[in-house]
Amino acid sequence: MKNIIHQFAAQPRIYKQIFLSFLDLLAFPVILWLCYVIRLFDPETPIISDATYGILLISFIAVLSLMITGVYRFIVHTFEEILIWKLALAVAMTMIALYVLRSSTATFVPMSVPFIFGFMMFTWVWLSRVYIRFLVRASYCAEIGSKRVAIYGAGAAGQQIEAALKCSGQYLPVFFIDDDPSLQGRIIGSIPVYPVAQALQRLKKDRIDEILLALPSVERVRKAEIIHELEPCNLKITALPGLTQLVHGEITVSDIQEVDIIDLLGRDPIPPISHLLTKNIENKVVMVTGAGGSIGSELCRQIVKNKPKALVLYELNEFALYNIDQELHSSCDVTIIPVLGSVRNQAKLEYEIEQYGVQTVYHAAAYKHVPLVECNPLAGLKNNAIGTACSLNAAVKKGVETFVLISTDKAVRPTNVMGASKRMAELYCQSVAAIQKNTHISIVRFGNVLGSSGSVVPLFKQQIAKGGPITVTHPEVTRYFMTIPEASQLVIQAGALGQGGDVFLLDMGEPVCIQNLARQMIKLSGFTVRETGSLSGDIEIIYSGLRPGEKLYEELLIDQENTEYTEHARIRRSFEKDYPLQEILIVFDRINQMDAAKPDIDWLLTQLEHYVDGYKRGNQVIIN
Repeated sequence: MKNIIHQFAAQPRIYKQIFLSFLDLLAFPVILWLCYVIRLFDPETPIISDATYGILLISFIAVLSLMITGVYRFIVHTFEEILIWKLALAVAMTMIALYVLRSSTATFVPMSVPFIFGFMMFTWVWLSRVYIRFLVRASYCAEIGSKRVAIYGAGAAGQQIEAALKCSGQYLPVFFIDDDPSLQGRIIGSIPVYPVAQALQRLKKDRIDEILLALPSVERVRKAEIIHELEPCNLKITALPGLTQLVHGEITVSDIQEVDIIDLLGRDPIPPISHLLTKNIENKVVMVTGAGGSIGSELCRQIVKNKPKALVLYELNEFALYNIDQELHSSCDVTIIPVLGSVRNQAKLEYEIEQYGVQTVYHAAAYKHVPLVECNPLAGLKNNAIGTACSLNAAVKKGVETFVLISTDKAVRPTNVMGASKRMAELYCQSVAAIQKNTHISIVRFGNVLGSSGSVVPLFKQQIAKGGPITVTHPEVTRYFMTIPEASQLVIQAGALGQGGDVFLLDMGEPVCIQNLARQMIKLSGFTVRETGSLSGDIEIIYSGLRPGEKLYEELLIDQENTEYTEHARIRRSFEKDYPLQEILIVFDRINQMDAAKPDIDWLLTQLEHYVDGYKRGNQVIIN
């Protein structure tokens, strides 16, 4: 039987239309007979006895009406509102034909028969298609094992995705979940709506495989609360994208995606202050160093939205530069200038700044992987500290209006060379800012960004996809997190607030325990955590120990007291210790001239211990 149904479903549409027409031709004589039986209460009553082939004539007229109105052109497994109107029109045409037959001939057609026939014709056509649709879908569902889905959100988006899922054959919506009392207990689209508590009790009973969040317009804080409510069920949770991604079309099954971990960690962004976004960008030539990196590339995306005169992409990695150059060329009409170069090449930087008339520089180029820089301290210092000095020197010498250094929370009381190198870069910027006022120099310090090349989130996703284990360095390690777009917007706005030598701190929210993050990601993927020493559970979390130079906790402030609020609610200004430029220059000159083949690592680390508050060399720094 299943094979017959599948063969029927696979036939060209013309064959299906012929089949339905033949089916109706067989059904309409029976329906007409029933009309007379119902009207006259006599099963043996003659039917249109005075008309030659009257029964076949009316059946043919009914089928022809369905053809003319296009009812047969509708696909059986999808119902649209217009089908009702076309079917009603076909019924009306058939009823009129019956009345014409009654009035123009001596044929016995009781006055009520056309009405009864019209009602039964409509019912037959509708119910026969519903039954065929049910048989086909039940057959395919039985074969492929559709996922049984509970949809959280019975609003417009939920109803659209429920209809799309029913037609897909891949999913079977079982019930809605909604916290709106006015919707609870109702039947929407043939499936019930339950409150959260009742739905959680029914998940196992109804064999739910997955929960789909149909809440495209809900705020992140509320979405995080909902996900937390659903965590005990240990089911995979998927979601529809944000409302802005759905405005141009109907919701489809392909819109379903995994719940973004940003929904758990990210905050609802506050609207940017427009004049701060445009102050250093609109109608200006802007340069971004490290333009191909995680932060640099997002900075470029945000910059082109604010209508610069031109954007110079300065990047050492050819492939990274190619990618961001191609992306921006295809998505905006701003003049994009890709430049391959090192931030340690001051002469080239001066040439490019002068050639294109650069007015604003965002310095994002840096080595940021803590263990790698810990093993290569001289390379890290030359790129992060000397590279910043060369970039800033070129900017000041060529009259750039604004220079913004993108720093890190790891620069605060660092336990690693990477953080210390960034603090040395900050000190150089502070020192230069103190002796000149033509270039406004700002430093923006923030923590980890979600989705960057150094983030744990993509690593955890890969480990979950492989079936685990997930590696966490320490049970108590915590980090600050922020989305890349929010961080980039705040960097631009902080740079506009700068007056010279300012250190700006971005509000990162509350720190996140990495172990808890790993557990949440496992549960969102529909798996359970296998606790240490237990045989039950799907994915284990193992602790590998802190990496070289890694801290349990990160900080944003060196001095908690010397801070002030700014015009922007999520940007604070910090006043921190600095050194005379001449003193810093002596250290930087020696670092720059140091031979990579014979580096004096002990001297380097001694300088870091002297100038960087809180830094103490680790026992895993390579000194050779």
